Amino acid sequence: MPFKYPQFLVETDWLAEHLNDSDIRVLDCTAFNLPDGSGGIRAASGRESWAAEHIPGAGHADLVNDLSDRSAAFRYMLPPVEQFARAMSGYGVGVGARAVLYDSTSGSWATRIWWMLRAFGFDNAFVLNGGLQKWKLEGRPVTTEQRDYPPTIFHARPRTGLMADKSEVLAALEQGAACVLNALSQEQHLGSGGANYGRAGRIAGSVNVPAGDLMDPVTHAYLPAEQLAERFAQVGADPAERVITYCGGGIAASNDAFILTLLGYENVAVYDASMSEWASDPSLPMQTG
Repeated sequence: MPFKYPQFLVETDWLAEHLNDSDIRVLDCTAFNLPDGSGGIRAASGRESWAAEHIPGAGHADLVNDLSDRSAAFRYMLPPVEQFARAMSGYGVGVGARAVLYDSTSGSWATRIWWMLRAFGFDNAFVLNGGLQKWKLEGRPVTTEQRDYPPTIFHARPRTGLMADKSEVLAALEQGAACVLNALSQEQHLGSGGANYGRAGRIAGSVNVPAGDLMDPVTHAYLPAEQLAERFAQVGADPAERVITYCGGGIAASNDAFILTLLGYENVAVYDASMSEWASDPSLPMQTG
């Protein structure tokens, strides 16, 4: 079976052909989760990684410094509309532009920014299948040359329903109104992979499709649509019902949400604060095992 909405995923050969098109804006979205020294995780910008090597012409979309709410208690939270629009305008993303997003790791950083663009009403964004990993494996060029796209005006048109909070997750669990889906590893889901978010385990009643299992481990390209559809079907994610994805901080969750969208799921949300909020609040139910 093919993806229902394949247009949001572009291949490396397509990008190589269109890299110099005047309306293309290639953005390296790399960021990092690093140990904070006390058993937790801290956010780190990927700007230095981008400066060391990137696809020719690519700018850097700085999730940590530009595209996260600086006043929020949890990292990577969706920023205020004015902040997001200002950053995207500075990246050259606006009316008439096509934004191609990639990262140098798992693809989750690119899909996070894709999901945010979608939440702010911009649909002319695409994820590069396999990201920098596949690009380099194919012997395509990388550079350290830094180039900025001409600034423009990003018109934000916020959409409802694409980001969820803990009250919606609680209601979904109590009423069976949605499938709550964990994008963290199976070990973290079971509670045996460490308690980086305060308490080990998962949101009680949630199911698991790890974002890391969505792609080929060598090329980082996504698995065939049929295999991906089967993985979500096996845990009870129904295309006719709402699905809320979560992880540690809304990053891997965006990867699951992106694939669900490609497959044709029409009612998907990302729990923005995810386990950073849920596991730190002892009143919220969790499970292990």
